[in-house]
Amino acid sequence: MNRTLPLLACTLMLATTGVAIAQKKSGEGAAKKLYCWNENGARVCGDALPAHAVDNARTEINARSGLATKEVARALTAQERAAAEAQAKLDKEKAALDEAKNRRDRAMAESYATEDDLRRAFGERQAVMDESIKASRLGVEGRRDTLIALLRRAGENELSGKPVPKPAQQNVRIQHDQLIRQQELLVQQLAEREVIDEELAAALERYHALRQPRS
Repeated sequence: MNRTLPLLACTLMLATTGVAIAQKKSGEGAAKKLYCWNENGARVCGDALPAHAVDNARTEINARSGLATKEVARALTAQERAAAEAQAKLDKEKAALDEAKNRRDRAMAESYATEDDLRRAFGERQAVMDESIKASRLGVEGRRDTLIALLRRAGENELSGKPVPKPAQQNVRIQHDQLIRQQELLVQQLAEREVIDEELAAALERYHALRQPRS
């Protein structure tokens, strides 16, 4: 039968040799264990763990020596388990990304014999993007000039008391929309060009670190 004792009684029990030593059956059996756990704000100890305390944090004690042998944390709630599993998944994904990055860095250090080789590789990307930016700027200028010319003709019609033909109105809207899209493309390309510069700076830093002789 389970005997549950308050903390003071548990302490006296551990201090008393006659009680601390497990009862022997035939021959020497395994060391008897005592359990201490918190219950309703009080510390409770017993020679068996009741079912209602299975999920509580507890200390397991060797009854023969009176020494704690194991600390068991309380069982996690369903929400805590879900959070722990989600965090473990994130940690695993991060570790995989870090390992992939390390492999890329090692491959980069092995692929480029010198810093100039690395700069040339990025230089090709920079040159391609620079050409795209140049073409987009010319496109923006061309569409702006076209739109200005259409608006000028429409304004002249209105000043002379003539209605602006519907095809002309539609053409103005089309040219305006195309100009906006061309400007957005240019902004995107400029941002991508900055990213290439940032990637080059980071690649050079990693390259130097990997190429640095180890002491």
